[in-house]
Amino acid sequence: MKNKLALTAFISTLSLSTIAPVLAQGFTGNPAVNVANQGFSGPHQGINTIRQVLAAGFFSDDMPVTLIGYIKASLGGDMYLFTDATGEVTVEIDHDKWFGQSVSPKNKVQLSGEIDKNIGGVKVDVDSVRILE
Repeated sequence: MKNKLALTAFISTLSLSTIAPVLAQGFTGNPAVNVANQGFSGPHQGINTIRQVLAAGFFSDDMPVTLIGYIKASLGGDMYLFTDATGEVTVEIDHDKWFGQSVSPKNKVQLSGEIDKNIGGVKVDVDSVRILE
């Protein structure tokens, strides 16, 4: 019985000493890699036109987008009609996303947010508004 207990303790210690460095490295296998800074850090080729938003598949809900165009009209509440050279889409811009900016249909803007797809249709939930012109 003592031998089984000693063997079990030895195997547990050996297993822990083998896996602990891997856990500390973030499963990368390279101790020089900083887990917090992993991923791609170059240009983003994501969705950036209304045509791409409308053509995006069913699984595109919550996909990030950056659109450049014009807010054409208010649809009431936080809903607006946004247009670019490829079409029109409804966007939702909460009052706290304007950051004190005043925008008219003449201002070219950049909207960053996510696609919001549901039974009612497609819209873009805007996280930030930036005036370009």
